[in-house]
Amino acid sequence: MTKFLYIVSLFFILTTTLIAQQNHGKIKGIITTSDGQPGSDVNVVLKNSKYFTITNETGNFEFNRVKADTYTLQVSLTGYETIEKEVAVTENETTTINLHLKVSNKELKEVVVNNNSRRISKKSDYVARMPITNLENPQVYSVIHKELLQEQVVIDIKSAIQNSPGATAISYPSGGVGINFRGFTTGVNARNGMETSANRSSVDLANVERIEIMKGPSGTLFGSTISSFGGVVNLVTKKPFETTAAEVTYTAGSFGLNRLTADVNTPLKKDKTVLFRVNLAINNEKSFVDYGFNKTVAITPSLTFKANEKLTFNVDAEFINSNNTRRTYNIYGGTSGITNPEDLKIAYNKSLFFDDLDAKTSATKIFTQAEYKISENWKSTTLFSFVGENVERSYQTYLLWSSPTTATRRVGNWGPIYDNYTNLQENINGQFSTGNIKHKFLAGANYSMNKSGFSSGAQAFDVVDVTTNIDPMRKKDVDAVLTQTAYPVFGTNTFSVYACDVINFTDKLSAMLSLRLDNFDQPEVEGTEGYHQTALSPKLGLVYEVVKNQVSVFGNYMNGFQNSAPVTQPDASRLILDPIYAVQYEGGVKAEVFDKKLSATASYYNITIDNATRSDVDGFTKQDGVQESKGFDFELMANPVNGLNLSLGYAYNDNRIVKASEESVEGNKAANSPENVINLWISYTLQNKLKGLGFGFGNNYVDKSYMFEDNVFYIPSYSLYNATVFYEQPSWRVGVKLNNLSNERYWDAWGASQAPTNFLANLTFKF
Repeated sequence: MTKFLYIVSLFFILTTTLIAQQNHGKIKGIITTSDGQPGSDVNVVLKNSKYFTITNETGNFEFNRVKADTYTLQVSLTGYETIEKEVAVTENETTTINLHLKVSNKELKEVVVNNNSRRISKKSDYVARMPITNLENPQVYSVIHKELLQEQVVIDIKSAIQNSPGATAISYPSGGVGINFRGFTTGVNARNGMETSANRSSVDLANVERIEIMKGPSGTLFGSTISSFGGVVNLVTKKPFETTAAEVTYTAGSFGLNRLTADVNTPLKKDKTVLFRVNLAINNEKSFVDYGFNKTVAITPSLTFKANEKLTFNVDAEFINSNNTRRTYNIYGGTSGITNPEDLKIAYNKSLFFDDLDAKTSATKIFTQAEYKISENWKSTTLFSFVGENVERSYQTYLLWSSPTTATRRVGNWGPIYDNYTNLQENINGQFSTGNIKHKFLAGANYSMNKSGFSSGAQAFDVVDVTTNIDPMRKKDVDAVLTQTAYPVFGTNTFSVYACDVINFTDKLSAMLSLRLDNFDQPEVEGTEGYHQTALSPKLGLVYEVVKNQVSVFGNYMNGFQNSAPVTQPDASRLILDPIYAVQYEGGVKAEVFDKKLSATASYYNITIDNATRSDVDGFTKQDGVQESKGFDFELMANPVNGLNLSLGYAYNDNRIVKASEESVEGNKAANSPENVINLWISYTLQNKLKGLGFGFGNNYVDKSYMFEDNVFYIPSYSLYNATVFYEQPSWRVGVKLNNLSNERYWDAWGASQAPTNFLANLTFKF
């Protein structure tokens, strides 16, 4: 009897499934705007039905399992005419609709395209590695769109990142950029969700569509090579689209800035199955310090090939060359009496090193993707990337302060160096149901290989009194005595498998269950013992939409781990680090209300780390502690009326050393962890007379932080005020920006002085 009931039940399930699959079709299409750009974040609705979606960044939309019938498709975006088109859906067939939005004003020359909805949007397929909305995602993240960066006349990653709550940037002596948030530092380690690196090379924004900052340990989906315990920084690059368009921008500014960028897009075949786009940036500038410069050239081509309806290939690359100087890194002796950079008796813009002590670096980055549609609800994405950073030379300068007036000059040359990162990844995404419960599922595997060659040398030179006239040290003086040491080739291999299931118990209640198995292998390096590790990293999240598609509450448990690469110490020795682990608990609320004109997130988190690393006052890395970082994040983005935009962020962080081998630092603040960080930007664009004329004003406040865990030397708090005025028309745009209006003297978290009042002005032509 039991067997009979089982067979009847199975027959019933199969019959129901077959019936459900009948009498259904599919609608898909592409939306473009009047300027030839893909219409991202466009509202697409099948009127008098349950179907509603928003186009992705390439303007694509798709409705699956639509009952055969005739519908009215409605397409709308602020600033454009709403389109309604009758669509017939046929059983087991796909109806393709491609539409072109027109600006709402009859006089095109008087209209400025309104990108407000795009600036507020948090739509992303990378954050969760699957298509879920911000309200469905139990993780906190922020998105910085290119439209905001254009309005702020931002040309560098450090200025861009200040738009994310709690995020501050630092420049490493090696040339890389670090981003601090939630009490930890991460690099710009992800590009379109794949591993990249900018540890020793430059980052240029010319090819960046948006910047995604994911908060909290993210090892489960991204692994230890990409994420830190604070989170992940992911650059989303510009993609080819189906119309021909071009944009050229020239930017000039203080300290001899001259920057030229170009963005050209075109289909290569009439049937638009092959699309090509290339971005170019040439950047030359001096430093506000009396010696220093930066010359960078970046070329970033990308190609999309639509082999057939099921298979699409994407290839993009980045070739970047840079010749610049590194900022001097200051080291403070324990008996120097110096407690903060203001104690130093050296001029704020003074360098004791000539700019022929420079660095020359290059990077080659190749990314390929093959996306194959297995069935109606399942797809395969295969990705490959290669990132190669090369350092021909990198002179790095140091001042070892023994008093506010006396310092020892030290110079090192790091190079030649190469870092090669190879990454192969496979992801399977799908949707299915178990009874009334719906699932969005991801299964993936990743293999990454890193190989590095390293050469360096460093030496102390003379002791100087900075209150006297001092000739800057030159390259010829350094090269005459400096010797290089070549270190053994170093490599790591990591193989990972991971899975994530977003379970929708109801249309309001969902859970995210994720797990990663990570096998890390670091071979022995000429007498230095290697290590091998297999780690499990879980991630759990729960979301309840209090108001469907408007307000959700969430909680998460997130695990992170780092298989850390060896650290080069100030004396040029190398420290091999053991794996580090972190656990985060977080809860909060998200809102997208008033027809998505207001987006807000508020959360409280607690992150605990075992086996933490830290730096002592002499700059040496130690691994001996337990660390706890807890705090509050708040973000608000709003477009209350046409033309008015507001971005506000506040982050509170209390990051402390709970346990260490040196009891004197227990209970102290962790390094580079300001308690309070505020970012504000408000702008308004006139909508009637002088339409297109706009103004913007912003503030960035960063609280006091300590440079070392002994909590003696600190970086003073600072507050920056910036303003912009711009005038935009469909075929051209001009903008002027003033930074640091109050001419405040301030330093980053590593003690490097930052630019005084300066201006930027740019002119853009659109074709």
